[in-house]
Amino acid sequence: MPCTVRDMNQRLSTSAIVYLVIPPLLWAGNAVVGRMISALVSPMTFNLMRWTLAFLMLLTIASRVLRRDSPLWSQWRRFAVLGLLGTSGYNALNYLALHTSTAINVTLVGASTPVWMLLIGRLFFRQSISARQMLGAIVSIVGVLLVLSRGEWTVLMQLQLAPGDFYVLGASIGWAVYSWMLMHPTPESASIRAEWTTFLVAQVAFGLLWSTLFTTGEWVLTPAHVDWGWPLLAALAYVAIGPSIVAYGAFGAGIQRAGPHVAAHFINLTPLFTAMLSAVFLGEAPTIYHAMAFALIVMGIALSRKP
Repeated sequence: MPCTVRDMNQRLSTSAIVYLVIPPLLWAGNAVVGRMISALVSPMTFNLMRWTLAFLMLLTIASRVLRRDSPLWSQWRRFAVLGLLGTSGYNALNYLALHTSTAINVTLVGASTPVWMLLIGRLFFRQSISARQMLGAIVSIVGVLLVLSRGEWTVLMQLQLAPGDFYVLGASIGWAVYSWMLMHPTPESASIRAEWTTFLVAQVAFGLLWSTLFTTGEWVLTPAHVDWGWPLLAALAYVAIGPSIVAYGAFGAGIQRAGPHVAAHFINLTPLFTAMLSAVFLGEAPTIYHAMAFALIVMGIALSRKP
């Protein structure tokens, strides 16, 4: 049985924790893999390849949602928005941001997601904001700042805003709206929402249309390119299965159990996991500030789940 808002404010179940830890771990891997193959393919093209492959795999188990008698078609506007905000636009804006801004700026602005979750919930979904939830958002963001500054707060003072920072700001706001829409499905879409595979197929189907539009613009307006080879194919296999299918399915399940405002804090584990994976794959050793950041982010999650 789905949790009520009151239930979500009172507890954070083990299953919710598991579901919400999986996405940032896989998305951190996506960031590392993306950096490794950035010279091999243009960003919008890579995003389209990623979701096309994920869509084809999902069709083998959930193609029924695309049948003519599916309730999807009466709800196509809703799923077109979900596809834009959750699968296509969010990733497209982040990829664009990385072309005009630094990774540290992009992640820093992305750390504002918990705040946007609270504000969107208050403005459009009539959710109250408690002092604990706001404090949890602040503590969680401080943990992210600790990772980004590498324990040297003077690093943050040297940051300068770039156009890409506004792209990721738009992505963060869009993700907040997307998360609250997941929490509040319409009665007509309930049968699709019942199975995460069919729900994800419905989103990706429309997301692919948006991604195709973005990729077309990339090839028309920029010197887009693709260098085929085993590194690119291996990267595509990972991002299509892990960060796309598994992560989005787990995130949706986690939101149903804990609520969007709590789920947002788990997203802030992404830069921490990125640093840890970089230590494994790029030879960057973890330090004490990683442990301190983890403690702060977890503290923010604990605070946010209580009224």
